[in-house]
Amino acid sequence: MSSRASQRVAVLLGGPSAEREVSLSSGRECVKALRAAGFETIEIDAGADLVERLLDAKPDCVFNALHGRWGEDGCVQGILEWLRIPYTHSGVLASALAMDKARTKQIYANIGLPVVQSVIASKADVMARHVLPAPYVVKPNNEGSSVGVYLVMEGANDPPQLSDEMPDQVMVETYVPGRELTCSVLGDRALCVTELITSGWYDYAAKYQVGGSRHICPAELPDEITEACLDYALRAHDALGCRGLSRTDFRWDDTRGLAGLVLLETNTQPGMTPTSLSPEHAATCGMDFPALCAWLVEDASCDR
Repeated sequence: MSSRASQRVAVLLGGPSAEREVSLSSGRECVKALRAAGFETIEIDAGADLVERLLDAKPDCVFNALHGRWGEDGCVQGILEWLRIPYTHSGVLASALAMDKARTKQIYANIGLPVVQSVIASKADVMARHVLPAPYVVKPNNEGSSVGVYLVMEGANDPPQLSDEMPDQVMVETYVPGRELTCSVLGDRALCVTELITSGWYDYAAKYQVGGSRHICPAELPDEITEACLDYALRAHDALGCRGLSRTDFRWDDTRGLAGLVLLETNTQPGMTPTSLSPEHAATCGMDFPALCAWLVEDASCDR
């Protein structure tokens, strides 16, 4: 590929997951940014006809702007490997591992990164009794964007009654009080740390609605905590086998110093919306949004 103008980039967006609307927003922003950076782009809503549409489009590479199951869990990555179309972000194995929160936490623990107690339990069991001492959090084991998160506080008499949309198996995790932090990794570099300020839980609305949360970037933290977040995020990225861009989320109980910092999860397809964190991290480090998207395209490959 001799120049950006001669490169045809298919941006995958939408798809069938619970995060479809976020993906549509991310994808459209990426299309605009890639066009500003000089690439020819085509939007593909990733449905059941994805293979046919990719064969028709004949892209030089794919920019994966999908979020949630199927687009982020290794399935689409496997299709792209089979078709031998270079693509952005992480490959099959890293995508599958990072989407599975329990396996992600086991990998963290195996390399000495701090996590809190959690169990996988049936939906019926979680609604029948407290499977961990309160306070605790209940969430799907393989969704993102705070989809289906329940916070059970200390003193709650009854277990949570989960919605019909929740899967049959869920993660129950000890709640960590304190501050919400997140750090992006681009290639082999941890970028910076953001603190997220909300009026309550950092839920779906707080993440994606304008004004839903306030970002302090870079976060105003003790040097020890900033350095630990950068180190832990890069180690998590490497241990999971991530490529391109990832973002790792933390909770920090600031009453306990470094001992109060724990990892929650790593996102291999961070949001690329106007309120998203990874573009903000890149901008803080001097890389504007078109440059970030262009970097990801230029990093695209098979066998990731």
